[in-house]
Amino acid sequence: MSNAPLMPMATAVWLLDNTTLTFRQIAEFCNLHEVEVQGIADGEVAKGIVGYNPIIAGQLTKEEIELSSKDELRPLKLNNYNLDISEDNNKIKKYVPLSKRQDKPDSALWLLKQHGSLKDSQIAKLVGITKNSVVAIRNKSYWNFNNLIAKDPVAMGLFSQKDLQEALEKAERRIKREKKQKEKERLNNNN
Repeated sequence: MSNAPLMPMATAVWLLDNTTLTFRQIAEFCNLHEVEVQGIADGEVAKGIVGYNPIIAGQLTKEEIELSSKDELRPLKLNNYNLDISEDNNKIKKYVPLSKRQDKPDSALWLLKQHGSLKDSQIAKLVGITKNSVVAIRNKSYWNFNNLIAKDPVAMGLFSQKDLQEALEKAERRIKREKKQKEKERLNNNN
């Protein structure tokens, strides 16, 4: 069944409706029995199933269908395509237990002390708190500021060292841009 297209029954419906392929060709391609394909054509099987276009899905090409339509003995060949399924950890919000939620403001305080070049929005994104909370911690007006203890967020597992490094590099680029802009303005004002 590993060489079957996605949604074989719906694919068979589409192939019956949109091609001149034989029942045998469709059955072999979809890993179905030839009698099932004939039942689909007669309307006895797969009632209400909407056809699934294997061309749009990248499982077949128009050329492949045309070649097999001209030669009844030629089987359809499933396109070998590899889906690149990568873990994108940036999109997945990790659940933080209640007992560790106090660590977020503590981590924001640590980042403010250790890496002052980071913008408030960067700290908020890294730690997972609001920008307003970061501003309040910076201004020492956070509701629980006196009880905050600066803690390394990487050591606590709130985010990775790589995430911190990327944020620091971004902040460094921003600072360089701002310096260039100020230098440019200073030169323009002198002229």
